[in-house]
Amino acid sequence: MEAILRTMEQEETVGPVNIGNPVEFTIRELAEQVLAKVGSSSKLIEMPLPSDDPTQRKPDISLAKKVLDWEPKVSLSEGLDRTIPYFSEIISR
Repeated sequence: MEAILRTMEQEETVGPVNIGNPVEFTIRELAEQVLAKVGSSSKLIEMPLPSDDPTQRKPDISLAKKVLDWEPKVSLSEGLDRTIPYFSEIISR
């Protein structure tokens, strides 16, 4: 949210600014972390990658660092720890 607000507050248009997290991990690693954190016994199913699937999932945030003086401060694990209870609450309604 902070990066979006900083982008909106810019005096000049800077174009698209990538505000992703530059720590690269696979979708499998993400899924395994989610399953472990929610205590699920679900099994992962591997499917062939789409032909247009990116081979690199590490965004270049150099423009965000330069123009917005911003970089992510929350790790994947911490982000999941914050996100899982939020969605658990929504699902339980």
